[in-house]
Amino acid sequence: MREFSSINGTIISIENFDTSIHSTISCTLLMGIQSKTQELTYFIVDLETYIVNNTTLKKGDVVTAYYDASLPVPLIYPPRYRAVVISKVSRNYFVKVSSFNEDLISIDGQLKLNLSPQTSVLLPNNQIYLGSLANRDLVVLYRNSTKSIPAQTTPSKVIVLC
Repeated sequence: MREFSSINGTIISIENFDTSIHSTISCTLLMGIQSKTQELTYFIVDLETYIVNNTTLKKGDVVTAYYDASLPVPLIYPPRYRAVVISKVSRNYFVKVSSFNEDLISIDGQLKLNLSPQTSVLLPNNQIYLGSLANRDLVVLYRNSTKSIPAQTTPSKVIVLC
């Protein structure tokens, strides 16, 4: 299971990030995100980065970028992480990116999922996921939750990161 951390802020730059020596066309972007405390973080956004709701991101958007905190990163400033998930901040839903155990409780113990027939369970390519959600990395979109610990929610959509 991966351990996810996140950075919330405003996109201040998006530029090509060429990862190969001989290529003139880049399918990878370097996105600069500045937090409310003015800290700058760069995220590598590639074809494996899941963008919530397939939204086109642009300079000025307020986003939350999630990365795998268990991976090694170069010791440079500002820090540079490979984005696993990026979500544009919305008033319509909350997003939780985490590994969930067999009881569908997030690894940090903060959220428990109660699935319903109306919950869409999908792969990142928008195809229906037919397997178990236990011990999987999930992107959970939900509208409200209880105030208990862990908070409980019936999500509207669950994306399984394979």
